[in-house]
Amino acid sequence: MKVIICGAGQVGWQIARHLAGERNDVTVVDSNPDLVRRATDTLDVQGVAGFASYPDVLDRAGARDADMIIAATHSDEVNMVTCQVAHSVFNIQRKIARLRSQSYLTAIYSDLYRRDHLPIDVVISPEREVAEAALKRLATPSAFDTEMFLDDRAQLLGLRLDENCPVLNTPLRQLTDLFSTLRTIVVGVRRNGVLFAPEAGDQLFAADECYLMTHIDDVGRSMEVFGKSHARQDRVVVIGGGNVGLAVAKTLESGEHRVRTRIIEKDRKIAEKAADALERTIVLNGDGLNTALLLEANISKADALLAVTDDDKTNMLAAVRAKAQGCPMTIALINDPTLVPLMAPLGIDAYINPRATTVSSILRHIRHGRVRGVYSIGDAEAEIIEAQVLTTSPIAGQRIRDIDFPEGVLVGGVLKNGEMIKPTGKTRIDEGDVIALFSLAKDVGEVERLLQVSIDFF
Repeated sequence: MKVIICGAGQVGWQIARHLAGERNDVTVVDSNPDLVRRATDTLDVQGVAGFASYPDVLDRAGARDADMIIAATHSDEVNMVTCQVAHSVFNIQRKIARLRSQSYLTAIYSDLYRRDHLPIDVVISPEREVAEAALKRLATPSAFDTEMFLDDRAQLLGLRLDENCPVLNTPLRQLTDLFSTLRTIVVGVRRNGVLFAPEAGDQLFAADECYLMTHIDDVGRSMEVFGKSHARQDRVVVIGGGNVGLAVAKTLESGEHRVRTRIIEKDRKIAEKAADALERTIVLNGDGLNTALLLEANISKADALLAVTDDDKTNMLAAVRAKAQGCPMTIALINDPTLVPLMAPLGIDAYINPRATTVSSILRHIRHGRVRGVYSIGDAEAEIIEAQVLTTSPIAGQRIRDIDFPEGVLVGGVLKNGEMIKPTGKTRIDEGDVIALFSLAKDVGEVERLLQVSIDFF
């Protein structure tokens, strides 16, 4: 498949890395020659420096015989015009655009994206993706990371183990014996900053960060086994009333379970806009780092604080200050992945990486065959790869114990005939099954080989 990716920032680079790793013909376009050079130097891709919306630039990028274009520049308007040019001039069949402005995303204007108007096949909104990720974090307050897999029948949970965790110093194979009906597998452990795929004889220790793949019906029990509460969030304080904070508050307002939400927004106009759009949410205008304002928002009685401003450091400091005021659960929006190692020392419970959520969303929409989704863990340390097993895959018809997986790869769950099962060595992987694999970054290439098919999957 020939793909043109417009925008060579973090999002574009990550998408290019995934698609190039699957032996697709990828060309990256960006107006910044340095970003193009970084992509071509580190990835097996071609690069073109220039404005993505210019027809001659797309022509040089090979648009005449391209199968897909992904417009992920920083400008909504450039992304929209790029898709129009790709359709009208080059007849590229599949067009994906990343759009940030909420005005472009309002449902009543959805006719705008029809093929005879502005031909965009898939619109990706980073703010909506981040808001959904934030809501998932709030739904599982004891987890620092979470994502859904296998048609929402399996959930990934990232848990930081405390001294009171009941299963410390217990070999993982013994956990399987002790909780034989629990459909949960420990697929990854980060210890002293190093992430690895555990073996059956490995034990868990305090301060370990564990990644579990669990059946959706067993989430509550899994939390208890690993010493975590699964309490509901009744009171939430949101720092930042922009698109993300507003979307979260609207969803909490419309939910069946009543959640008392308060928003703190520094910009008066944005605060007024949020107040007009919300019915039951209290909006306070002021600095989220102001202790007096946090007290006015009843931070000491809140179940969770969600800091989603456009400044990483503000989000981190707001979370730290809220923790000091007695808030038990803090979640921060972090754009810079190099700040993630500071989360644990600062006592911040969970973080959201907008780039990772956007990349995962785009990849979900462009996979039509073996790979249905990819979720990045940490600072691209590992991935959860969800894939459908096709006839020509080398693993089809084999039992898991007979498949030559690399050491850094574990099967977290298998979807058979619409039902998620906990895999064992005896589990046979059949054609049509969907599997969720944990893979360290260094082993992703080998996983791709094992999922290889002899026919084009698009």
